[in-house]
Amino acid sequence: VSTRALTRLMVPRVLAALLAAAGIAGCAAVGPNYKRPDVTPAPQFRFQISTEEATSIADLPWWQIFNDKALQELIAEALKSNYDLQAAVARIEQARALVGTAQAAFYPQVGYQGIAGREKAFVPLEGSSGNVTYNSFGQLISAVWEIDVWGRIRRATEAARANLYAQEDVRRGVMLTLVSQVAAAYFSLVEFDRELAIANESRDTYKHTLDLFRTRFESGRDSKLAVVRAQASYDSSAATIANLNRAIAQQENAISVLLGAYAKGIARGSPLTEQVTPQTPVGLTTDILKRRPDIQQAEQTMIGANAQIGVAVANFFPTIGLSALFGGQGTKVEDMFKSSFSIWNVAAGISGPIFEGGRLKSAYLAQQAFWDQTVAQYRQTVVVAFQETSDALIAQQTLVDQRAALQGQVQSLRESVDLSLTRYNAGRASYFEVLEAEQQLFPSEDALAQTQRDQLLAVVNLYKALGGGWNLADKEWAMPR
Repeated sequence: VSTRALTRLMVPRVLAALLAAAGIAGCAAVGPNYKRPDVTPAPQFRFQISTEEATSIADLPWWQIFNDKALQELIAEALKSNYDLQAAVARIEQARALVGTAQAAFYPQVGYQGIAGREKAFVPLEGSSGNVTYNSFGQLISAVWEIDVWGRIRRATEAARANLYAQEDVRRGVMLTLVSQVAAAYFSLVEFDRELAIANESRDTYKHTLDLFRTRFESGRDSKLAVVRAQASYDSSAATIANLNRAIAQQENAISVLLGAYAKGIARGSPLTEQVTPQTPVGLTTDILKRRPDIQQAEQTMIGANAQIGVAVANFFPTIGLSALFGGQGTKVEDMFKSSFSIWNVAAGISGPIFEGGRLKSAYLAQQAFWDQTVAQYRQTVVVAFQETSDALIAQQTLVDQRAALQGQVQSLRESVDLSLTRYNAGRASYFEVLEAEQQLFPSEDALAQTQRDQLLAVVNLYKALGGGWNLADKEWAMPR
């Protein structure tokens, strides 16, 4: 039978075997199919005041939460240039490529090989010296295919795809965290600005008091102790100003890093006292499971762990495969192509484990334990999400009362300063009463400014805790112009 005849005979059989193998590979994969563990959200968020409603600030884009134009520009720049976000994007591309790598094993692997050689051998023939030199040329095309009967490759692909989805959730988490970090850093910066204004005011006040006490001392109407105490208060305010200038510069540097830029000055918009806190409905508790990117990531990690159990189970079963080799060989280059497939081989193989010292069982138990770990981490992530939401809600509620009380205290202390100066000038109060009133006022103003900042941070934390912007596509995170 000629080589061509053998080829015509074998190729249909090989194709039939491949089609049959494809049907076998389409069977269900071994190992457990993924089922989300039972997690029942709390009926409502702790410290939730309003009745349960579907609307939530998490449904709003970030630019509708943070209305300060300067802050919006900073967040937009960070989303464009932040290096942590760029690294997250690169990890997604890496994960996508790994899906292709895992999936490729499901298909036949075809390769080629070329051979060229020259050999000298001793062949004892009559009438010759026995030394024979000859050339050898060959070309081969080979194909190998592991038939995925048990679903090992499909489970590995499932795990790789879950990792891809998890990395996409990581990117969304990075974007939400980045928005929150920039907003929090900006509000801290404008709070420092407010404290600096208070410190400058206190320095001017202490300077006025110092001049007053010095004049009275030089005229013999008061002791030098008043001058010395006023000088100490003035120097303290000067030290505070220097400290705040340093804090402001360092805060600007920290924001610059979030923007992916070298240290630079940061533009401000509305001052702290003009910042407005938006309405913050929280929505349904069940929605937090689909809004929070870290919860979504934790679930994808579970899906991947479940698929890896299937891979471990499939490793107990034999590997079934087909292989084929076609090519030509001759002593001259042109001889390789004179006849079709002068060299060919078609084979089916099966191989499997018999005894491996418990390696496969240990690998299976390790994957099962990893699954249990991912389930615990998923449930922990859900619990932490509710805790962070509750923390933000209680902060919002208590800070309202705290701010009102501090505003009353500041107003009273300002009146106290005015009254003490009036009494001192009238000779009915000592210098100590004046200094004490001033020394109580300015820390109270700082405390009020910090409370105003904390109210803004509570909004930031609640937006993040609820998974703000969850319904935005990746391209939609950029603020519309």
